[in-house]
Amino acid sequence: MSKEKLPCILREAKQEDVETILSLIKDLAEYEKEPHEVSNTAENLLKDGFGEQPLFYVILAESPSVGEEKPIVYGFALWFFVYSTWKGRCLFLEDIYVKPEYRGKGVGLKLFLKCAQESKKHNCKRFQWMVLDWNKPSIDFYISQGANQTKSWLPFRMDDSEVDSLLKKNNLI
Repeated sequence: MSKEKLPCILREAKQEDVETILSLIKDLAEYEKEPHEVSNTAENLLKDGFGEQPLFYVILAESPSVGEEKPIVYGFALWFFVYSTWKGRCLFLEDIYVKPEYRGKGVGLKLFLKCAQESKKHNCKRFQWMVLDWNKPSIDFYISQGANQTKSWLPFRMDDSEVDSLLKKNNLI
């Protein structure tokens, strides 16, 4: 793969980008070997990301416009604020994804650095994300950028059906 940098424009996503965002999310799910897990919709993305109080923000990476041609979308980053009881406001990078044919050309680094800039701009005390344990290229990339891998914190989660089971088990629904 060429290490030549790709001309790349970063911009905040707009409402009219929801179908593109959803397509990128589905591409990411394929890459992560879990395409069946995507249940999000364009309607949800529109409501949750572009209303009065957005729950997330998206940065799109794309080619510069040439004449009437639409730019080529290379990838995206989706982030949101979380709150640490110890630190305060933090920025959580939920996903960063670059289409395979554009990897190794500086696009992912530009997206990552833009998220770091957002963290600084919003006075966040921590910039955090998670990476799958088998994704060695990403792990190596983050370490090369100065990130620390936490070993003492284990992620836990419950999907909506598991929340329902928990509440039923405790007679709360």
